[in-house]
Formats: sequence, structure tokens, C-alpha cells
Amino acid sequence: MNRPPVPDRRKSRPARPLDAALLDEMALGYVARFATSTGKLAAYLNRKLRERGWAEDSPVPPDVATIVARMADAGYVSDEGYARMRGASLRRRGLGARRIAQDLGHAGIAADLRDDALGSRQDARAAALALARKRRLGPFGPRDAEGRIEPALREKQVGIFLRAGHPLAMARALVDAAGEREAEDWVYEADD
Repeated sequence: MNRPPVPDRRKSRPARPLDAALLDEMALGYVARFATSTGKLAAYLNRKLRERGWAEDSPVPPDVATIVARMADAGYVSDEGYARMRGASLRRRGLGARRIAQDLGHAGIAADLRDDALGSRQDARAAALALARKRRLGPFGPRDAEGRIEPALREKQVGIFLRAGHPLAMARALVDAAGEREAEDWVYEADD
């Protein structure tokens, strides 16, 4: 027995165009869900305006910068706080200063705030050590019977550090560390 096809009620209706109240509501919902910067919030709102358009009954579209400034004044968005939090998070993952600066630049963080978020020299070394532990590099990885790393593997490990944003000298120092204790001591030499 053949039944007639059932109409699909899940078909999405086109989203209604935005008005000032709905755009404010979207901005507030975004900052409530995500830790964000003013640049990322502005990009989100501009993207929503492109996707959905502006309501015909409101001839003048809103100034996104005004909405973002209002959210920042209310304390919902802080570039300084975002940069500090994101920089620390990326360091814990083992990323170096170059990659952290790139990430913060993509988020629209100003150069002076990016520099502050990079942390100290010891923080950078601790991030490199975290990467070495996580990826089993240098003293945490495989070695031959005499305690050496074969040259091809050494170059691959140095490349991993470089792609993570660490300087070449730092990568070589960690890969060439004789043991875990030497690598840990190297982190605290940065204070000297």
C-alpha cells in the first residue's frame, strides 16, 4: 500500500531581517555564550547583517561599532581580559609567542595588548616544556642506547617547535636537553 508523501514540516523558513532590538539581543547572547574580544563581536554582528539583511521598516542600519562600544562599556567585553585569558590558555597548550600573537591578532586585539599577553621569558620556556611533554619531544621522547636522538628525528622535533611558534634557539635547547631534569631546570634559568 502506497501512502502519499508527508509534507516536510521541518523546512526552514528564511530568517527574518534584523532590526535594532534583535541585533542588540544577538550581541548580548553572543557575549553571554563566548569569551570574546571587541573585534570578534563586531565581525559576528557584521556577518549576521550580511546574512540576514536589515529590516525594510528601519531605513538606517545600526552602527555596529556603537553596539560593540556599549557592550564594552557595560563590561561584557574586554580586549585586555580576553588577551590575557587567551594568551595563558595557548601557553598551557604549548604554543609559542609567534602563534599566540597571530591568534590574538586574528581576534582584533591591539598590538600593545598582544605584547602584554605573551607573558615573560619563563612563561615562554614553560610553554615549550609543556609542548615537549605533551608531544614526547626532546628528553621526553625516544632515544637510542647512548641517549641520543637520531638526526632525522631531531630535525622533525625542531620543526614541531617552530610550527608551534617557538624560536629556533628555544627549540634546539629543549630537543638537545640530556634529560627531563635538565629541561625543567632550563625553564627556570630564564629568571637569571
